Amino acid sequence: MSGKYIQIDHPLLQHKLSYLRDKNTNGHEFREITKEISRILAYEAMRDWKETETVSIETPIAKAPATRIINAPIAVAIMRAGNPVLEAVLSMIPFASAGHIGIYRDKFIKNTVEYYFKLPEHSKGRSILLCDPLIATADTMIAAIDRLKDYKVGKIKILSLLVSPEGLEKLFHYHPDVEVYALQKEEGLTEKGYLIPGLGDAGDRLYQTK
Repeated sequence: MSGKYIQIDHPLLQHKLSYLRDKNTNGHEFREITKEISRILAYEAMRDWKETETVSIETPIAKAPATRIINAPIAVAIMRAGNPVLEAVLSMIPFASAGHIGIYRDKFIKNTVEYYFKLPEHSKGRSILLCDPLIATADTMIAAIDRLKDYKVGKIKILSLLVSPEGLEKLFHYHPDVEVYALQKEEGLTEKGYLIPGLGDAGDRLYQTK
């Protein structure tokens, strides 16, 4: 495994994560906490951003040099669970553009199925913040990255809340050049591919569809 895994350790984030794990947390609370955590993940993923410019501004007191980001990353959601993560990223980086990938693992054909793919026109060479709250088997994540690389995008950073050791190993086997930002590496997976202890099906809990 040669990819880069960055675990964001912070008592406040662990506090918030405890409510996401709790089966009694309702859909509205689940969405809002997911967004709160995702803003911190976006902050950490942008920590080493090098593409900036110095501009001259006027404060209420005096003229001063200021740093501004240029060539902002493209935030991409793996639908549907990645949508609140994307919203949070865009609230932190409102000048970023966004893309969406609709992809899922079909249990009958035992393969991934893509049903939607849309990126901004200027995607070639641009850094990507790929949003999906959970990396379990990593099959949909790998397929999404395959498609992004078809468009010759730049560096890909993944924003997730929780990851499995198996999924991380598989992801880095196929894409050793990506970075993963997450709160915690879980114990493993159930036979049905759910994280242990995890937080259940993120999409169902976000949108109360179960």
